[in-house]
Amino acid sequence: MGLRINQNIMAFSAYRNLSVTDGQLGKSLEKLSSGFRINRAADDAAGLVISEGLRSQVNGLKVAVRNTQDGISVVQTAEGALNEVHAMLQRMRDLAVQAANTGSLDANARAAAQSEVVALRSELDRIATSTKFGNLNLLDGSFGGGNVAASLTGSAVASATLRVDQSGVGADKAFMLQVDGGAFRTVDVATDASGYANSQVGADAYAADLQAAIDTALGAGGVVTATVTHNAGNWTVALDRTSTAAGTSIAVASAPGNTGYSDLALDGGLGGTGRSSAVTLGGGTFQVGANSTDTINVSIGAISSAALLINAIDVSSNASGAITAIEGAITSVSNERASLGATQNRFEHTIANLNVATENLAASESRIRDTDMALEMVSFTRHQILLQAGTAMLAQANVAPQSVLKLLG
Repeated sequence: MGLRINQNIMAFSAYRNLSVTDGQLGKSLEKLSSGFRINRAADDAAGLVISEGLRSQVNGLKVAVRNTQDGISVVQTAEGALNEVHAMLQRMRDLAVQAANTGSLDANARAAAQSEVVALRSELDRIATSTKFGNLNLLDGSFGGGNVAASLTGSAVASATLRVDQSGVGADKAFMLQVDGGAFRTVDVATDASGYANSQVGADAYAADLQAAIDTALGAGGVVTATVTHNAGNWTVALDRTSTAAGTSIAVASAPGNTGYSDLALDGGLGGTGRSSAVTLGGGTFQVGANSTDTINVSIGAISSAALLINAIDVSSNASGAITAIEGAITSVSNERASLGATQNRFEHTIANLNVATENLAASESRIRDTDMALEMVSFTRHQILLQAGTAMLAQANVAPQSVLKLLG
């Protein structure tokens, strides 16, 4: 090869290799200093897409754990209040049993027992309206539930017609009725021994089953009575008030998680303003996962004396009836507490599962995104040596053309 001074090819080659090594050393330093193997999309485009998706899941799961812990706090708050409600109901039952002993108690003694019952009932109602988590009422019947299909409101709704269009067949059919803003009471029509709910949809016998379920939900002596009729697979329920001045509203809602009924509609009665738009009952939905469908709905029924059907008991005049009513209330509160306890256990298992999922997904994201420090130090050392060698060789390449001076001398 000849000696040339206008184009120093050796220097150009050394410079090119030195530039590449310098760039690689810079990237290696960036990875070591940040701890990330992927600092920009160019580092690993496919890996970036995968890791960002995993990172979203991990972050979502961490927030979901906090959400679920809040759910446990809500359930514990409600259950703690119900513990006191239970204590008051047990005391009211004791007073009713005492007042039933007319052989040894005169009217004054029974009246004193009734006075304590009234005081306990007032405190029960106060607990029902004042038990809150933040600004969310927990025990007034507004927490949780389904979508309100229709409602009638007015100064005194005298009657309403509920149209139930059942589509297909199924094991259980359920919806909810509400009167005067009280608790939404579930009307649950299960498959009976005759199999009407499964094999004979539209039969008169099913109308009888529905009638019985509505009567159970509304309770004896309520302000609304229901009459069920059936025609070609559709059921019509006439809701009539025993007193037109008794209240202000009637509403119907789909039961949470139940799609047995395809349509629920209310037609206006005297004093009603007509069918309302669909709205959602407040509270009750907890986001317990990274995806939009990962939710748990918690419904807490109303725990007022009216909702428990003990608002009119009088141990001084009807102690026997009061005992029966209070026993029903105790059962309702027991069922509510049992449901809350089961929900708390579910939340605790959910948290355990979320923590395991977070750990595994974080490990997957780390393998893709994070720097293997030991391996990267090997690359860094190699690039550092190549940089030093390249610098030295570039210096030698720049000196090489000076040998031409000996020819000129």
